[in-house]
Amino acid sequence: MLDGIVYLSSAKLRVYAIDGATGRVLWNFDPHEGKPVRGKQRNRGFMHWNGRIYVAAQHRLWSIDRKTGKPDMAFGGKGWIDLREDLGRPVESLNVGLTTPGVVYNDTLIIGSITSEGLPAAPGDIRSYNARTGKLQWSFHTIPHPGEFGYDTWPKDGWKYLGAANNWAGMALDVNRGLVYVPTGSAAYDFFGANRAGDNLFANTLLCLDAKTGKRKWHFQAVKHDVWDRDFPTSPVLVTVQRNGKLIDAAAQATKSGHVFVFNRETGESLFPLETRNAPPSPVAGEKLAATQVLPAKPEPFARQRLTEETLTKRTPEAARVARERFKTIRSNGQWEPPSLEGTIVFPGFDGAAEWGGQAFDPETGLFYVNSNEMAWVLRLVPRSLAGGVVRGQGIYARSCAGCHREDLGGSPPEFPSLKNLVSRMDAAALERVIVNGVGRMPAFRALGRDAIEALSAFLLRGEDKEVIVAKSDSPMDQSHTTDGYNKFLDPDGYPAITPPWGTLNAISLDTGNYAWKIPFGEHPDLADKSTGSENYGGPLVTKSGLLFIGATNFDKKFRAYDKRTGKLLWETTLPFAANATPATYEVGGKQFIVIAAGGGKSGAASGAMYFAFALP
Repeated sequence: MLDGIVYLSSAKLRVYAIDGATGRVLWNFDPHEGKPVRGKQRNRGFMHWNGRIYVAAQHRLWSIDRKTGKPDMAFGGKGWIDLREDLGRPVESLNVGLTTPGVVYNDTLIIGSITSEGLPAAPGDIRSYNARTGKLQWSFHTIPHPGEFGYDTWPKDGWKYLGAANNWAGMALDVNRGLVYVPTGSAAYDFFGANRAGDNLFANTLLCLDAKTGKRKWHFQAVKHDVWDRDFPTSPVLVTVQRNGKLIDAAAQATKSGHVFVFNRETGESLFPLETRNAPPSPVAGEKLAATQVLPAKPEPFARQRLTEETLTKRTPEAARVARERFKTIRSNGQWEPPSLEGTIVFPGFDGAAEWGGQAFDPETGLFYVNSNEMAWVLRLVPRSLAGGVVRGQGIYARSCAGCHREDLGGSPPEFPSLKNLVSRMDAAALERVIVNGVGRMPAFRALGRDAIEALSAFLLRGEDKEVIVAKSDSPMDQSHTTDGYNKFLDPDGYPAITPPWGTLNAISLDTGNYAWKIPFGEHPDLADKSTGSENYGGPLVTKSGLLFIGATNFDKKFRAYDKRTGKLLWETTLPFAANATPATYEVGGKQFIVIAAGGGKSGAASGAMYFAFALP
């Protein structure tokens, strides 16, 4: 909100400027320039500098005048810059976007990126651009180049072909110190890393960089050689905590595994003890995992850490029986249990504990508020043929696509869409363009070659299983194993196959590491038990007046206000769609508003595109 005007985006990323008091539309801008929008689009906010709004759509970062909605032609010479450039690799081979805004420091934009999670993938360089011209100011290589710190934690030539280790979740800026805090994700491919031997700095790392130069001040790697998709899912929260009667400025980083790390902002020293844990080796040939990993001793995790037979669902006798039978066939030994051919429980799952909605901190109470998923997922590796010779269309699909879209083409919507009945949504030309160029988190597969792409297209659209001849793969990007998709551990009725809570809301003192309160969060309206909690995506907002506002919950579509000190529910309303977003507050004409987006669409829920503004009395 700037001068009474709220800037927001639609489901297809059209930018709107609206009157913050009335909701009247002042202007709108289409960053796609009228072209059809391909694939899933995301936007989690904007950057602002000197009267300009910066918004990304696919690989373009636009600068638009905030008063008129017109592109600023001085930026990149055409109103936008191409985020695929400045990465040291052929532009046409890369999929790079920006779904979460970066930060503005003086007259520069510091940004991360979203990249493919399979190979080929762009490197996750952190970059700074001149806010007026779009000229690159500096880059920090999260996959270090020769001579750079951390280079020896990767294969010798890994910087040339490996990718990701990107900042997709946002970053935090200490303006006074000129320091930017950048959490990164896992390296690609994120479930099997035989081609990236080593700890893989700076993947899964909280980086502290000099905002002016991009030089590393300190770093902490939370997961070495990640094969569990344990990226940092959210930006750190800059907080001030008490230690021995003194105030210390700190950065608090929540994780998918349900932990909170708290570091001194200047030195990187952990303000709670860290514990080194032994980690088991991989049972799969070619994979070499780190022998140890590190976790904080405090606070206690805000999500359960291991699924056992005692914590399987008891919702119905049949659900319990099916869960027990399946559980006997897979591994479940807590954090760091390696991916396996029989299947490994990842708990909390691929979507966290903490997720991209972020957390809130109250300086009055010293409480850190984090909502959490408690879902179990199953990670199963499957062999992937790299042999040459005659291959059918279905075989090409199995080795290149099934890891995300599953063997049965069902996908894991909405992140990885179903490819069933694809012919009703796409013709051959459009499909082959997507295969060649990639889209969103899907990498480009032009290296398959024309014959293989046509055979894959025929299989997906018409069920034809054409034979083609392919060469044996000797690319370091092709590996011997992939996964069988993103699979939640569910009971026969589609509910989590574990005991509740399935979602929680937590208040943690960062002074002591103790919990002030913890409650189940979210409801399944079709269950009699309303205290199960549910999956939730979106973060909290805390106010000085004593309130904590949060939407997030997938199924009940509620927007709630809690007492920030006790966790007592004070108010709630039901929206047409789930508010899988983080609320914002602003003041216009002496009146305070709370606004939140309601888009839904998670876990099979209804999908919409609405914003709701509530005025406080």
